[in-house]
Amino acid sequence: MPEPSDLPKKKAPLVSLARYSEMGFIIPTAVLLGFFLGKLADYWLHTKWLYLVGLLFGAVVGFGQMIRMAIGASKEK
Repeated sequence: MPEPSDLPKKKAPLVSLARYSEMGFIIPTAVLLGFFLGKLADYWLHTKWLYLVGLLFGAVVGFGQMIRMAIGASKEK
């Protein structure tokens, strides 16, 4: 039986598909989460502008996470 270190380092196609599809969901999810958390903060604090802050924060976090994932994926190849 081959040792785990002797096996090829190529990943299954489904693993790659899952990783790249996850990248497509990160930004919209982060933006929507930021928007809804901002709306919730608006409701609690009786303001009308915090949803924009949450929206922008979600976009920045989403892009940052996607860049980190892309860099990690390129290092594995």
